[in-house]
Amino acid sequence: MVQVRIGVQYVPKELVVETSLSADEVERALTDALAAEHGVLVLRDQRGGRVAIPAARVGYLEIGEEENRTVGFGTL
Repeated sequence: MVQVRIGVQYVPKELVVETSLSADEVERALTDALAAEHGVLVLRDQRGGRVAIPAARVGYLEIGEEENRTVGFGTL
């Protein structure tokens, strides 16, 4: 799972999407959207929803590290 923070032009708050895509897949999706004439960046979140942003309006994209979440109690 990767957390993606997206800054959109003219929008004061950033969007945060947790996706099952890898960091490379997110980067590739942005590259493809920017290459298209009227490209749209579409990311699917963990709950099955989709976020769609016109690629020309993406101000920045911050891709977090892939996390391996543990469940339960661990010993420190």
